[in-house]
Amino acid sequence: MMEMKEISKSYGKKQVVQDIDLHIATEKLTAFIGPNGAGKSTLLSIASRLIEKDRGEIYLDGSEVKTWKSNELAQKLSILKQSNGVSLNITVEELVNFGRFPYSKGRLTKKDRLKVKEALLALGLMDLAEQPINTLSGGQLQRAYIAMILAQDTDYILLDEPLNNLDMNYAVQMMQTLRSLVDDYGKTVLIVLHDINFAASYADEVVAMKDGKLFAQGPTEEIIQSSVLNRLYNMEIKICEIEGKRFCMYFR
Repeated sequence: MMEMKEISKSYGKKQVVQDIDLHIATEKLTAFIGPNGAGKSTLLSIASRLIEKDRGEIYLDGSEVKTWKSNELAQKLSILKQSNGVSLNITVEELVNFGRFPYSKGRLTKKDRLKVKEALLALGLMDLAEQPINTLSGGQLQRAYIAMILAQDTDYILLDEPLNNLDMNYAVQMMQTLRSLVDDYGKTVLIVLHDINFAASYADEVVAMKDGKLFAQGPTEEIIQSSVLNRLYNMEIKICEIEGKRFCMYFR
C-alpha cells in the first residue's frame, strides 16, 4: 500500500499541494483527475521522490519513502514524467534497456533482455527497435519511454499524462496494457489523466484534485458522477452509459 499523510508543497508563496491524505490500494489502477494546476503531477513527483515535499510523510509498503535506498526504490517504483530530456544518439531498444539499470547496472542478463523484449512487444515497437530515438515521431517516442518503464518491472508504476502525443488507437492500447498489468500481473498503477473518459473506462479508483487539495476519492463509479464532476471542473458534464460503461459528455 502507498499512504500519504498531510503532504504539502509550496513554490515561494504559492502552495501547489496542501495537506493531502491518501491511501492507494495495491493491485489497482488509480486515475488522478482535475483541472490544470490542481497539483496532480506534483503529487506524483513527490511520491516518487523526484521532488522534495515541504511537510508530511509517504509510506510505501509500510516504510517511509525517504528511508529507501535509491536503487531499492527504483526496483519497487517507477515514474514517467510529462517531459523527458534524453537527447542521446541511441536506439529505441537501447532506451528501453535503461529500464533494467536498477537490476543490471548496464550489464544486461538474459532475464533483462527478456524483459526488454516483452516491453517492446507490449508497445508495438519491435519494428522500431533499431531506430534512433531522434528520428521518432512524438507518439513513437512516448511509446518508447513507456516501454522503458514497463521494462523496469516495478510493483508501483506512476505515469504523468502518458497518453500525450498518442493517437486514439495507441492510447486505447496503452490503457489496455496498463489494465493488463494490474489484472494479470498484480501491479499498482497511478496515472494522471486529462481525458476523464479514459478514467471512467479503465480506472478502479479515482482521485480528484482541485487547487492543490484533495477534492474527492473513491471507486470510479462514485466519482464519475455529474454531481462531482460539475463542481470539480466548474462546468456541466453529462454522464451516459454505453455497453455498461460510463461516458462523460462535456461539449458545449
